[in-house]
Amino acid sequence: MADVGAILTDLAAESRDLEELVADADWATPTPAPGWTIAHQIAHLAWTDSKALIAVRTPDEFGAEVKRALTEGDQYVDNGAAEGAVKPRAQLLDDWRAGRAALAAALAAAPAGEKFPWYGPPMGAVTMATARLMETWAHAQDVFDALGAKHPTGRIRHVAWLGVRTRDFAFSLNGITPPPEPFRVELVAPDGEVWAWGPPDAAQRVTGSALDFCFVVTQRRNLADTDLTATGADAREWLGIAQAFAGSPGKGRAPGQFT
Repeated sequence: MADVGAILTDLAAESRDLEELVADADWATPTPAPGWTIAHQIAHLAWTDSKALIAVRTPDEFGAEVKRALTEGDQYVDNGAAEGAVKPRAQLLDDWRAGRAALAAALAAAPAGEKFPWYGPPMGAVTMATARLMETWAHAQDVFDALGAKHPTGRIRHVAWLGVRTRDFAFSLNGITPPPEPFRVELVAPDGEVWAWGPPDAAQRVTGSALDFCFVVTQRRNLADTDLTATGADAREWLGIAQAFAGSPGKGRAPGQFT
């Protein structure tokens, strides 16, 4: 089993990278997410950390968040980001720092095997920490793109793992019965290492760049703009709907939006 401490260390480093990037940036800068500025991206991360902290510390109270999400629909996430984005910059930064520190401490102290409620399937501490890293990396990517900066890739294995693990979730979210057979996923990491999941002889296969796979499962790049190759109809369908994050099926990015 993965070490939650190691994941939390990477999550803290990913957060620091983003914080350093935005330190001198104009937070009113638009990002690739329609209607979202840099301030919205930071506010969303702080907001989601606060929701995760409710799930870990007071899971019985999380049902109210799910009801609110169902009531507000697609506006639920946007409303949370908008509420935080109007805060003074220093306050929003303090909120984000304090929230992510509190969540990291709660996850580090969580009993092994305990599951926490979420907007998707319940998660243990390892998966919750990985999900927070995935979200932080994905929203940081929007900011790196907005500022024309190069995003470090040393921590994307966690994102790739979660992308593979959420295969069935993506199918179900789109009203499709998940294929019964496992897929083979082989990805080339930034350092040239090959990461692989699933049976070597599986008929349904996905191969290509690990970075491109992470872009696709977080919907930060259109599949047409990546080097990913799918073998088999089910694998091709998966890449068209892949989604490692909870919530409604995302719209993703347009073909050709990034080169």
